Amino acid sequence: MTNKMVRKGICAACMMVMLFLFLAKPVYAAEGTANGQAIEAVENDGSTGDRALAAGVVVGLAAAAGAIGMGMAISKSAEGMSRQPEAEGSIRTTLMLGLVFIETAIIYALIVAILIIFVM
Repeated sequence: MTNKMVRKGICAACMMVMLFLFLAKPVYAAEGTANGQAIEAVENDGSTGDRALAAGVVVGLAAAAGAIGMGMAISKSAEGMSRQPEAEGSIRTTLMLGLVFIETAIIYALIVAILIIFVM
């Protein structure tokens, strides 16, 4: 199998897992009457578990994607430095800037996960 086929398989598997997680638990909200009084749907205590699952998925996917991106960036920069040793300084500077941006995206995902747990 080529590297491209492996990546396509991983993307397809991630999409299937996300589709399953989003469709696994439909939300039922109903109002009814009992003895002439309105009954409102009570929020399920399982919602805390759902939020924790969503936060875990958010952080896990972001960390996995960031790790893959960082690994690819580091390998390509090492390859570029070995091919052109005179451009080592500019390659290293560009690499560090790229790694900072990838890490920032992962930190944003962590903030979203914290918001999911405590605010929503």
